[in-house]
Amino acid sequence: MPDIITRDGDIKPDQWTLISRPEEGEGLQLPEGPALIPADLWLAGYEHYKGRQDIGVWLESHDEPGMLAEHVNELPIIAVNFPKFTDGRGYSTARLLRERYGYRNELRAVGDVLLDQLQFMKRCGFDSYALRPDKDIKLAAHCLNFFSQAYQAATDTDQPLFRRRAS
Repeated sequence: MPDIITRDGDIKPDQWTLISRPEEGEGLQLPEGPALIPADLWLAGYEHYKGRQDIGVWLESHDEPGMLAEHVNELPIIAVNFPKFTDGRGYSTARLLRERYGYRNELRAVGDVLLDQLQFMKRCGFDSYALRPDKDIKLAAHCLNFFSQAYQAATDTDQPLFRRRAS
């Protein structure tokens, strides 16, 4: 079982299995234990999945988070896939889920997640991170708090630095 790191720097085993999109003509195969399934499949099977705390969803970088707006806080976890480290759409997805749709549960970054992105992901509202397998998770806690102050307002602080210094 791979490990994840939380926004507090804790390393723990990942209890959630990310389920890939089934091939054309195949059905969704759920494993034993908690699973993350594609968001559109969760919506399509909403009546079957609603209320289940062992089923979360994952969004592809091109998915609109608004598709979950009506049910966002029914989900115990939402993962956002970063297919390439150069694809920054997941940052916007996280901010929208937190600020526009009021998502309060675990928000996880998955995919091509690198150490130097962690602090920025944290500022956008992510709670946990599944690092790319070739990255050293033991270095991640340092990367989550590499900068002592941030200039801009974000999900972790609603005031820019100049306003915090003036007060």
